Amino acid sequence: MGKDESSTADLLQAVAREGEKLQANERRNFLKQGLLLAGGALSGAAVPGAALAGESNLPPNVPPWTKSLGSGVLTNPYGKPSPYESHIVRRNVPWLTADKIASISFTPLAELSGIITPSSLVFERYHAGVPPIDPAQHRLMIHGMVDRPIILSVDDLKRFPSTSVIRFIECPANGGMEWRAAQMDALQFTHGMISCCEWTGVLLSTLLQEVGIKKDAAWVLAEGADGSHMSRSIPMDKALDDALIVYAQNGEPLRPEQGYPIRLMNPGWEGNTSVKWLRRLEIGDEAWYHREETSKYTDLLADGRARKFSYVQECNSVVTFPCPEKPLTERGRYEVQGLAWSGEGKIKRVDVSFDGGMNWRPARLKGLVLPKALTRFGLEWDWDGGPAMIQSRAVDETGYVQPTYTQLREARGNSSIYHKNAIHTWRLHDSGKVSNVQIS
Repeated sequence: MGKDESSTADLLQAVAREGEKLQANERRNFLKQGLLLAGGALSGAAVPGAALAGESNLPPNVPPWTKSLGSGVLTNPYGKPSPYESHIVRRNVPWLTADKIASISFTPLAELSGIITPSSLVFERYHAGVPPIDPAQHRLMIHGMVDRPIILSVDDLKRFPSTSVIRFIECPANGGMEWRAAQMDALQFTHGMISCCEWTGVLLSTLLQEVGIKKDAAWVLAEGADGSHMSRSIPMDKALDDALIVYAQNGEPLRPEQGYPIRLMNPGWEGNTSVKWLRRLEIGDEAWYHREETSKYTDLLADGRARKFSYVQECNSVVTFPCPEKPLTERGRYEVQGLAWSGEGKIKRVDVSFDGGMNWRPARLKGLVLPKALTRFGLEWDWDGGPAMIQSRAVDETGYVQPTYTQLREARGNSSIYHKNAIHTWRLHDSGKVSNVQIS
């Protein structure tokens, strides 16, 4: 047997072994495609997609980048993605706010793998733009109902025992544009105000122990050093639980847009409570009721009352593939993927439906399953080329089940903006295109 014949035989055997793993109704198509690929590769004929990739660079040809030296170290002292991935960026919705200094950019969830969001892709939310803070001239003041008021430099903070956690951060307005009707045909804009990172810093409880809080102290006012002096009242229970004063994100110093040089981090709570560019913590015996917890970040209910201090980001999930940015290209087997999260703890279960919630199948939780962190899920599915209504439904460890739109609106009405965590629906067309719809 000649070399080419031997290679062909080996490849056909590999194809046959893979075919044995598939169901009987898929085997014929799989083997047919394998034979076509084998014949095309060994004869030099074009294989599907070759024209797009550059036919002359595909096997058995040798591409030009293997014939010369590449660039050396320090070509990019701070590393950059491949130019072929330049489309993976944050984006905004120009009409959403009057000015970019008080606007939002969205994380490209459809393009991400795993659960960690790269620092350069974490969504942005500003109330007065990014302040250009010199860390050497920045201080954190802790005062009010304490025994020993203190002013700390960034270097002072780093002398305290540190801790690192992987947690999500989410704007409570995530999905708010969808509250009344489906309108954004992109996962990036329906759910992109969420990210998940490793955060490193000092537990706030450690600092409060250092200053000594008074007996009746019940609240902490956190204030930022941006032009809006963003501030939120934080209950003492949270401050003494898992709140962090953060100076690093994903192993490096905080990015300016994420609060450099220090920020507050309240895991599982709405993102605006995790005050960026933190400059002051005042301890008191009651909430302050500042602008961002009265006129903003309250939830208008159906009876006209407003729900205040709705801190926790409730259990939520979304299918990230397929989605409008990632349609299906041909019939066959796919792994439907998505993300789930809960501000109350770990994700316990995720179910997926392909018929708009009439029937559900349990998905597999993939990789790390951590409290108050994004959790990835997946489910193998054979697409027959017909239409589908794809949904995911998450359940957290408290037993909370992600609600339908009907359930959410019955409890909250139609006039809210924040905490939209209803089951989301992608309509898969027979062309493979995916669009955003709502099912009650």
